[in-house]
Amino acid sequence: MRLGISPVLPTVASFLLAAVWALSVFAGWGLEAFCAGDGQCEARLAGVNLVSGLFAAVAACCTAGAWVLPAARHHERVFARLMGAGVVAWIAAVGVLFLGGLLAS
Repeated sequence: MRLGISPVLPTVASFLLAAVWALSVFAGWGLEAFCAGDGQCEARLAGVNLVSGLFAAVAACCTAGAWVLPAARHHERVFARLMGAGVVAWIAAVGVLFLGGLLAS
């Protein structure tokens, strides 16, 4: 018995996590949430953003690779592994950003 999920679910999850991460880093959500005007905190959060960005880059590559690479498009197992790795990397990127923001404040 095989219980598969639609490839749309992890794709939507990846896009939503990417949106939260991008808004936190580029739109100032992270600064508002953690630093509220503290200059030293803003400098520390910039370092956290860089570390979180490494996870986000891996996540973006995995997510894009799952849809672009021919091997992933033709083999369900390869697609699932790449999308799973992408979702986990997005969760790690947002988690590092959150925990780093808590430590920076």
